[in-house]
Amino acid sequence: MSWFFLIFAGIFEVIGVTGIQIMTKGQKQRGLVILIIGFTISFLMLGFAMESIPLGVAYAVWTGIGTVGSTIVGMLYYNESHDKLRLLFISFVVIAVVGLRVVSP
Repeated sequence: MSWFFLIFAGIFEVIGVTGIQIMTKGQKQRGLVILIIGFTISFLMLGFAMESIPLGVAYAVWTGIGTVGSTIVGMLYYNESHDKLRLLFISFVVIAVVGLRVVSP
């Protein structure tokens, strides 16, 4: 169950970061609401996950999901680069996160 919380914590981190992007595009109130909701739920779920997942693993997986998710959102909705080298390095993050899951309880 802890891994379920951790995955959703990462997803809500992406929502929080998306709120920051919305704020920078001029929709300050809407972006702030999305940011606050996203990060609040993210931190709560991260806390639940850390009850049985070690700190280092939980934090690495959480930030990995946030990094990959935010990059994908940027590429799909904000015209960020789809460079092959960028995609290669994103795949390294995914491999690392999956590896941590495989070797962690």
